[in-house]
Amino acid sequence: MTAAVCGLVSIAMLLALPAVAGTDPDAHALPRPGGAGWWTMVAVLVLQATALAWVRRFPATVLPGLAAVPLVLAWVAPGAAFSLTAVAELAGVFLAVAHPARRPWIALVATALLLATGQFLNEVRGGTSDIAAAATGALLQALVVVGLPLLLGLAIAGQREAREARDQEVQALRREQDALLQAAVSRQRVAMSRELHDIAAHHMSGIALMAAAMDGQIDADPAAAKRSARQVREQSRAVLDDLRRLVGLLREDADAARPVETLDAVSALVETRRAAGLEIDLVVLAGSPGSGAGLGPLAQLVAYRMVQESLANAAAHAPGAPCAVEIGGPHGGRVTIAVRNGAAAGPDPGRGGGFGLVGMAERAQLVGGELTYGATTDGGWEVRLTLPVEAPISTMRAPAPLPEAHA
Repeated sequence: MTAAVCGLVSIAMLLALPAVAGTDPDAHALPRPGGAGWWTMVAVLVLQATALAWVRRFPATVLPGLAAVPLVLAWVAPGAAFSLTAVAELAGVFLAVAHPARRPWIALVATALLLATGQFLNEVRGGTSDIAAAATGALLQALVVVGLPLLLGLAIAGQREAREARDQEVQALRREQDALLQAAVSRQRVAMSRELHDIAAHHMSGIALMAAAMDGQIDADPAAAKRSARQVREQSRAVLDDLRRLVGLLREDADAARPVETLDAVSALVETRRAAGLEIDLVVLAGSPGSGAGLGPLAQLVAYRMVQESLANAAAHAPGAPCAVEIGGPHGGRVTIAVRNGAAAGPDPGRGGGFGLVGMAERAQLVGGELTYGATTDGGWEVRLTLPVEAPISTMRAPAPLPEAHA
């Protein structure tokens, strides 16, 4: 498109040049329409316009060519019409520097030299000025014809590159936001899976114990079997409520009326496990944080989940073993909650997946706490959680390396 426009403009100016010159003394130097010089001028202008179509793809070759072709015209038919060849050269320089990332600087220098040479040769052979004036005019014309479109092209290219850089920055920010969102979703999925593990391990182990007790009570003590059946029904309702609450967290209209579990709920948890057949002692030492005093809500939830998971593990891996839950008082700015069970009275069903202890350790680290666990001297197992007093959520820190899981 640009090549066609330049060609038409150049030819139109060539046709209009005699009428514009009028009575100008230099009008005799213009080529006569239909003459050899005029057709040579037309051929040069058409050739330049054709070459413009390739200047963006091959600027290092086409640009010098645009300035070299008029040398033939300056030698064969010098005259005032030679200046029309600058139209294609102006457009060529602009197109060459406005688009590519690499600028053809060597080609631009060569173009300027060839353009100055052609202008100098045209002036000298046309006899319109002496050598010094012709050299000065040739250099000035080269600077104007190459310099003006070069500055304009660089300005436009700079704006385009700045716009592209902004677009790339916006795209990079969007990709970063998408990555952060995916990471957040992944963390939430992991948290949900651990929460499901805790709920299932706690309630299902209790239901399994009560179902095992019912098997022996049906014939020996029907009344006790009925009570166990009611307890199974209550546990089933409880697990459904917990699962419904967990799924509700994923909805915008989730019911947030149910409070988060605290240390006060540990006694109710112990009573529930006792009703399922576990032998559990709850020991609350003097000065312990009643109602969670001194511990933030997140730290209390971590403590509750630790007790819940530990009792579920004890029921699964040490069936029939007595358990003890101990809530200590503040000492050195920290509170300790421990869950111990004795040696198993029945066979251990085998090693678990270890996700329960991993989840407990990660929760402890989130609130600045520490989780330790291991076998006791009497063949049992102990899980000990130490939490800092007055540990608000703002003290959350990146998780440290987790201990190896056991159960």
